[in-house]
Amino acid sequence: METFELNLSMKELEKRTHKDYLITKKFLKADAPEYLALAEGDKKALKHLCKAAEIIEKINMQLDCHHNLAVKEYLETASKKNKQAKLTKILFDAQKGVNAVDTMSCPIRLIKGIDERPGKGVYPENLSKEEFHSVLIRMLKEGKIEDVKSVLTQRSVVIRVAEDLVGVDYIEYFKDDFSKVAYELNRAAEYSTNKDFNEYLALQAKALRTPDPMLDAYADKKWAELQDTPLEFTITRENYEDEMTGTIIENEELTKLLEEHGISPIPKDFLGGRVGIVNKKGTQDLIKIKKYLQILADNMPFNNEYKQTISAEADAQQTMVDVDMVMASGDVGEYRGGITLAENLPNSDKLSLTIGGGRRNVYHRQIRFISDKSKLQERLDAILDKSQHKYYLDEADHWFTIGHENAHSLGPKEGSEKLGKYRNIIEENKADMGALAFVDLLTELGMYTKEQRLQIIVTTIADNFLKSKPTMSQAHRVRTVMQNKYFAERGGYEITKDGKIIVNIDKVVPIAKEMLAEIVRIQIEGDFNKAEQYVNENFIWTDNMELIAKKLQKINKTLNGRLETELADKLLAE
Repeated sequence: METFELNLSMKELEKRTHKDYLITKKFLKADAPEYLALAEGDKKALKHLCKAAEIIEKINMQLDCHHNLAVKEYLETASKKNKQAKLTKILFDAQKGVNAVDTMSCPIRLIKGIDERPGKGVYPENLSKEEFHSVLIRMLKEGKIEDVKSVLTQRSVVIRVAEDLVGVDYIEYFKDDFSKVAYELNRAAEYSTNKDFNEYLALQAKALRTPDPMLDAYADKKWAELQDTPLEFTITRENYEDEMTGTIIENEELTKLLEEHGISPIPKDFLGGRVGIVNKKGTQDLIKIKKYLQILADNMPFNNEYKQTISAEADAQQTMVDVDMVMASGDVGEYRGGITLAENLPNSDKLSLTIGGGRRNVYHRQIRFISDKSKLQERLDAILDKSQHKYYLDEADHWFTIGHENAHSLGPKEGSEKLGKYRNIIEENKADMGALAFVDLLTELGMYTKEQRLQIIVTTIADNFLKSKPTMSQAHRVRTVMQNKYFAERGGYEITKDGKIIVNIDKVVPIAKEMLAEIVRIQIEGDFNKAEQYVNENFIWTDNMELIAKKLQKINKTLNGRLETELADKLLAE
């Protein structure tokens, strides 16, 4: 067994694992009524779905870092007799890997000598950006077009072959483990009571046994149609973590060669496993927005210049479910500065959208729940003007998230890969501004009451302030800084003399529309330099942001987070 040198001191570990600094999100308990109410067949299926998600986590750990599995094995042994290793293991299990950032956007390196790489575990560890570019240029000039294509797909692990780089489809690379996942999905389908869900599981299992992207497309297409199922299972595939592929656009010679050969570099997918029980009441509330989606599509800026997933001329191919969470493994379950509230999948780079497939939104109930209302009030007292406390409602954050996830299906669905490392920042910004820009329209249409309109606007602006300045790699946080600067300059909010936020409510939606139009224009043009300029102009940490951040730091000491999955743990132990 390989041994490692632990990086964090006992003092630092004791601090980071203390309950004041380590937040716990509690998923369903072993005796949860949601679980007990399931049919016996669905209870049995749930066990196999959890086993599938557990294997997906093992796969994703290898995509994330070349050393994760070896470190995991070391910590499991060392933690039994070494307190420093025991506390390190708590953080490793929470962030599901060696490297992460905390809620203050500070890097966490659990092991000495293992730093985060732009290519994570999907590219050779010793591959620099410069070598990456030069090798691809040489290979293209030598006519090794198919090998270059294999490197630049979202579903390959890149290896060295002599002096070249070659991509191996991850289904082939992790063949044994994916076969085990497929086996568990087929077993789940033997017990599950829902025919449509079982058809999806069978399609997904087939896609995990053969390295054929079209098989994933068929599975994705079926998954996106699921609406009335007791259980939820998803293999999430998102590409926020790959910082290597996005650098290609910065090399003019390489970009030109790729264009000549019709090759689009797509960032690598990282994998997660989501297991849950569909909450019918919460889902019914979500579906209310569906009848308005076509109207929103018709009101998107420059909508006549591009194709979008939701068309104003056709039925909205968008399902949505609210899910009581049992398990979140791999990429979807990593607590790294935060954790995912909801997802809109498949992403625009996926084949299923080209064969008539739609998208599906899944919302994570237990992650959005606020456990300490007194802390929330303390935060409001510190940062929000007293006159607007009456408009703040934590549930309004969920309404905003619904708007955000649906806005991912609006706007251009092609060409964003040309924006390189700014692609995800721009897309997340678009989703936020889409959620805010349509608040007034949805109020007129009857989706929201006038009171809910006020609550969404005030809550969104108040919640947009961070505890610290993020790094450029944190797309979800960079965009909030950009928005705060943009709204401040246009009078969307002010900071009072006593350091409190006061929202100029009637200015927020018009400003959001303005920013949304600018973002969509950037996506349409697909100009890397314009995207870079836009981000740099707006990603500025101001004195007022620092003022609010200092207040938030005093109230909320949390640095890390973890998941407590009692029901999943019980099912996995059976």
